[in-house]
Amino acid sequence: MARENTNQNLSLNAPDYLAWHVTQRGEKSFWNKVGAAWKHKDGRGYTLQLETCPINGRIVLRLPLEDAPETSNDAGRS
Repeated sequence: MARENTNQNLSLNAPDYLAWHVTQRGEKSFWNKVGAAWKHKDGRGYTLQLETCPINGRIVLRLPLEDAPETSNDAGRS
């Protein structure tokens, strides 16, 4: 059974989740946005698009905040 591929322009659709790289330094957490994720049309998975690939720390997917301005570093966010 062949899979139907669609050429989807991800930049036109708002992401379902934002991808954050989180590192811990002492008691502080540093959050840097590294990408986004979109739900598949069939509801059975997500496409994760990373702008960078961290080699340490962890990647956290969070719902986008609608009322907050976009930042590249949210220190202390948990």
